[in-house]
Amino acid sequence: MNIVVLVKQVPDTAAERALSEADHTIDREKADLVLDEINERAAEEALTLKEAVGAEVTVVSMGPDSAIDTIRKVLAMGADRGIHICDDRLRGADVVTTAKVLAVAVRTVGDADLVLAGNATTDGQASAVPAIVADLLGLPPLTHARELRMGAGRVWVERETENGEATLDAPLPALVSVTEKINEPRYPSFKGIMAAKKKPVATVDLDDLFPDADEAGFRVTRTRVVEAVPRPARATGTRVTDDGSAGRQLVAYLIAQKLV
Repeated sequence: MNIVVLVKQVPDTAAERALSEADHTIDREKADLVLDEINERAAEEALTLKEAVGAEVTVVSMGPDSAIDTIRKVLAMGADRGIHICDDRLRGADVVTTAKVLAVAVRTVGDADLVLAGNATTDGQASAVPAIVADLLGLPPLTHARELRMGAGRVWVERETENGEATLDAPLPALVSVTEKINEPRYPSFKGIMAAKKKPVATVDLDDLFPDADEAGFRVTRTRVVEAVPRPARATGTRVTDDGSAGRQLVAYLIAQKLV
């Protein structure tokens, strides 16, 4: 069985983040970059399945030179090989272009039985890439999974919805995106870290993935941010001392703010 897991390097959510002045995208050069935490859970699920059914796991990531660190971490966790899509022309790529590039990279793996991804990344949070990749690959998408199991050529997932729980199933091959509730990722062992240095990682660019494409017609992004301003500092709140009139003071404040 061949499993492909899609991961992304993102700015650490616990650290300070800023936008670049040039195009108002996240300034990754000044950010602390880490493996996206939901993608890390997708990687853990792939490795759990590998241990259960003896699969081979390929990790795919699109990003600058530093994204190789993300791939190496998943290899240290136990994945078998990696594909690094690295091309300066992909800077600021929107979800459609990202999905198109990832889908073509998945095809280079061969006959993938299962594609795993996080349901969203903590930088963009579009929650759209996995479904678009599935559509481009002609795979059934089982999204927002909090539990996954496989057997007899099929995959089942449990999904939590606003109205309760839902069970989805589909024949393999399929694509599954997972939520942060699905598992707790393992820590790479020292042995795994050393072994990861010897595992193969192929670096490809747009010319490798789209050798016959007309570069002039390859639109990396269809949107752009025209202006961004810093978030205003939090204003000092109004403290009300309850001397028996706090309720009336609160109502008066809400009326003044046109909230009631």
